[in-house]
Order: sequence, then structure tokens, then C-alpha cells
Amino acid sequence: MEDNKSGFATIDEYMVQYPPDIQDKLQQIRQVIRESAPDATEKISYQMPTFELHGQNLVHFAAFKKHTGFYPTPSGIEEFQEELAPYKKAKGSAQFPHDQPLPLDLVRRVVLFRAAENLRKAEAKAAKKRKN
Repeated sequence: MEDNKSGFATIDEYMVQYPPDIQDKLQQIRQVIRESAPDATEKISYQMPTFELHGQNLVHFAAFKKHTGFYPTPSGIEEFQEELAPYKKAKGSAQFPHDQPLPLDLVRRVVLFRAAENLRKAEAKAAKKRKN
């Protein structure tokens, strides 16, 4: 099932709708994700820029009026809850205010954690398939 209801086909199309300063923040996050998970592929999912790895969503990110949203799933938030404490967050998301520098090293570490998690899930799924 395709969940791209935004009309954006690519992350570039998504980003161009924002002012240059916001585009820069989105591009910074995108670059950190690319460097941290070079095998991940880009797509639009849930109307947001998304990276997929090993057949599963890795992380999403998106721009809003006052913040950049980062969505590493609940496990990514839980694993880094102390470091994410300064930011507004929910079960699977964190908000990085536009008037503050992006915590790019933290984003990198979260992406690495999620990439390892996706790999473990993919390996477990493959092992289960081999058994059957």
C-alpha cells in the first residue's frame, strides 16, 4: 500500500516548499542520515521524508512552523531519552526548535541505533523464513 498522499515524489520536492533556512536544516538532517546509514533508501512516507533500511522504515523527519520533527520510532526515543530530555518529545518523535542548533551528533547516534535494530529484525525474519 502506498502511503504517499502528499503529492511529493521525492525528498527534494518536499524540501523546496520551505524557506532556505528551513531547507538547510532539513538538508543537514538528511546528510547525517545518509552518512550514518549509506545503504538506506529515500522515500516519502506518511507525507514526510523517510529513510528505509532492510525493508523497514528507519527514520522520518519533517519541517513545521517552529521546529523540525524527527521520528526514529518509539525505540529510538526510548534508547536516547536522557539526551533527548531538553526537547519536546512524544512516544516516537522529538522536536528540534528552529531557533536552536540541530543536535546532529545525537541524530547520527540515533540513526546508527535504528540501523542496527532494523538489521537485527531483518536477520530474525530471514532466519524464521528459512525454518519454515
